[in-house]
Amino acid sequence: MAIRPLEDRLVIEPLEAEKETSGGIVLPDTAKEKPQRGKVIAVGPGKVLEDGTLAKMSVKKGDLVLYGKYSGTEITVKGKELIIVRESDLLAKIK
Repeated sequence: MAIRPLEDRLVIEPLEAEKETSGGIVLPDTAKEKPQRGKVIAVGPGKVLEDGTLAKMSVKKGDLVLYGKYSGTEITVKGKELIIVRESDLLAKIK
């Protein structure tokens, strides 16, 4: 099943949560935080503005992004956990 997001939505594959702290403490699965970084795997065409023009998306497939901790809708496709978010839910692009 292929997913093609509509309007200004993106499909993001979350990156793995960190397994240890910067000080070297190994975190058990129950203590790991929900990841907020991910890789964009699909991008919608953009939002249609009031004047009928199409606003281009500022991210593209393959970009690494930061998104809000509780934003988006979680789905599972072929055993992969994915998140669908609006472009406005993105916090930053990671370079």
